[in-house]
Amino acid sequence: MDRTRIAPLALREKKIYEVISRRDGIRAREIAACLGLTREEVNRELYQSPLMREMCYQDSEYRWHSVIRPGYPHEGLYEFSGYYGLVSEFTALSEEEWMTGMAEGCRRIGRNLNDTRGLLHSFRDCRETMIRLFRDLGSLYPGSFGNWEICFEFRLNRGRYIRIYADVLLITPGRVFTLEFKMKDQIDPEEVLQAAKYVPYLEIVFGEKNEVLPALVLTGAADLFEFVPIGQSEAILPVCSGDMLFNVLNEYMGFLRP
Repeated sequence: MDRTRIAPLALREKKIYEVISRRDGIRAREIAACLGLTREEVNRELYQSPLMREMCYQDSEYRWHSVIRPGYPHEGLYEFSGYYGLVSEFTALSEEEWMTGMAEGCRRIGRNLNDTRGLLHSFRDCRETMIRLFRDLGSLYPGSFGNWEICFEFRLNRGRYIRIYADVLLITPGRVFTLEFKMKDQIDPEEVLQAAKYVPYLEIVFGEKNEVLPALVLTGAADLFEFVPIGQSEAILPVCSGDMLFNVLNEYMGFLRP
């Protein structure tokens, strides 16, 4: 059973976005030439695909651009995140410094900060879980992860054609962990589906050189780490308690392998 793969989006869409994201502006005819397509085929995707309408834009000279561009650090992630930075920057902040930045970022991206359901408490809970993860990593591999990127409240819904609301993105060399946080202690199949929901789109955003790995983190649980089915598919993803998040990374990155 495949642990990570979710049914991919149309291959043509992925290839077109890949070409756009690696150029600083490119016209439809140039995209067509790169991919061996006709300009009409490219324009059909650019103007009709919800993915393209969400993740790309056209300038006054008819050149297409992607809203997020590859590289370390990735260009554009800041504009769509409540908080974005390198892990070294994140861990250097106090909780209140981080919360101030998070609140400012959420207002910037249009995230409602109504606290009637404990939203701000959930932010603190999420932060503490990630801080614990980096403490665990630091005790074993000091200085090995400071240049990783981290996003909290990543929201991509510029044109409202596609909505991506990811709690945390942890971007390591070659891998992007998309972490869905719940302050619960029981696995809910619907929340497993939610954790996997954005994988196909994030695969487009971060390109074929990065593996996108979803996980569900239950911060109300303890000593939990298992793989569970994603709906009725044969794909599975890891579910863990906050204190076992290290195990999710270790599963794919092999920190503890001999």
